[in-house]
Amino acid sequence: MSLWSRFATNRAAVFGLVVLIAVILLALFAPVMFPNGPWQMVQRPFLVPLTTDGLPLGTDTLGRNVLAGLIYGARVSLLVGLVSTVMALLIGVPLGALAGFYGGWVDECAMRFTEFFQTIPNFALAIVLVAILEPSLTSITISIAIVSWPPVARLVRAEVMSVTRREYVDAARLAGLSNMHILTRQVLPNTVSPIIVMASLMVATAILLESSLSFLGLGDPNIMSWGYQIGAARTVIRSAWWLSFFPGVAIVLTVLALNLIGEGLNDALNPHLIRKGKS
Repeated sequence: MSLWSRFATNRAAVFGLVVLIAVILLALFAPVMFPNGPWQMVQRPFLVPLTTDGLPLGTDTLGRNVLAGLIYGARVSLLVGLVSTVMALLIGVPLGALAGFYGGWVDECAMRFTEFFQTIPNFALAIVLVAILEPSLTSITISIAIVSWPPVARLVRAEVMSVTRREYVDAARLAGLSNMHILTRQVLPNTVSPIIVMASLMVATAILLESSLSFLGLGDPNIMSWGYQIGAARTVIRSAWWLSFFPGVAIVLTVLALNLIGEGLNDALNPHLIRKGKS
């Protein structure tokens, strides 16, 4: 069975993929759907959802279209999630690969460096970093990447240590291939599956972190995001429930979709499950 065939057997994962594709399409076509952006005042404030034509989700405290803010917020959340995850992988994968392949003092130094970042709670470290760098989309992305790479390094280290004990790696060494050639051509390609699964879950975590930072007022004040919408509505949550409800649902659905996709990829890429299915 192909990768897609194995993935498609997991209905929850397919549902997550459909939801994620829908969110991505909405984010991409946001400027087409709302050319004036999410900041324009379109009606009086606090319009209840489904009571005014053209404003299915109502308006916020300043009379802005909640749906426009929701769709533009998807662009920010997905961008931060993807970019911060790529940055974390660029830090964690090489560090973990070198530690697992060479061992010895390289492994010791790399793991002590990794543990230094893991001694501080992720969210607390992210708050400190954003506060130091000043709240902006760039600082939030960098901060999330910095707190996200240690688990990647540990995962890659463990996978590389496992792969380097296999016979084809010993054969490559006997053939006189360089360590870097063995690492990049023989070892790392066999660790891709768990990295892909972890990356999908990291995007979901990054979206939650960005929303939490924006909720606390540490987001970019010039960019609409789901966390910003919830944070701006927390003072009127009793009288205007929809202002925090709809962004919250968007966060839950997107994070749930990414987690379901991660589980589906784990099942599809798991060699033990693949062999079991063949037998």
